[in-house]
Amino acid sequence: MTSYYSEHTKVYVSVDGIVFGFEAGKLKLLIGKRQMDPGRGEWSLYGGFVGPQESLEDAAHRVVFTLTGMKNLYMRQVGAYGAIDRDPGERVISVAYCALINVGDYDDKLRIEHHLEWVNVDELPKLYSDHNQMIKDAIAQLRRRVNTQPLSFNLLPDLFTLTQLQQVMEAILGENIDKRNFRKRIKTFDFIEKTEIIDHTSSKRGAALYRFNKKVYKEDPTFKL
Repeated sequence: MTSYYSEHTKVYVSVDGIVFGFEAGKLKLLIGKRQMDPGRGEWSLYGGFVGPQESLEDAAHRVVFTLTGMKNLYMRQVGAYGAIDRDPGERVISVAYCALINVGDYDDKLRIEHHLEWVNVDELPKLYSDHNQMIKDAIAQLRRRVNTQPLSFNLLPDLFTLTQLQQVMEAILGENIDKRNFRKRIKTFDFIEKTEIIDHTSSKRGAALYRFNKKVYKEDPTFKL
């Protein structure tokens, strides 16, 4: 280690993982009770300090992988949070990252192991420090992008109904979407493929299942719902 910058005060850098899922028509978030001081027992996002040999992205992927056991997820940086008094323990600057997962692919043993709960985003309790603001900013980011990027498919299983797709969009946007116009628009996208499989879980008649074709989308990524 060198002695450069020794005249400056050192600060800690951490990352916080904002992991969204979708279940039963609701946008949900993984949160848990803090297992350390300060703030032990308070509701919180799951995070960690950036290691000396880690980039911000490496640390974020490590934290999210620890939470979910899943790789190659949709993940984007939300922002940096550096209020002087945001952490009562030390001077800590945190960089928040948002990840989207399909709840059906998530190993619930990890949720239990890390003392986590899926909570509806519209029913969140008061969280530690500025974590509520991080979540608010993450949702705002999703809302800006959901109509121009295929984010919704990260929250769905490989095969999904159009009703499920519409429900995901509505859950993110926080508003209802006209069903007829939505389905008319969906039919214009070649990368949303109708399969021959019928889902009978919601009705006797059943509903056609669709899939997102990533290859077709990459060939023509024009997307706007």
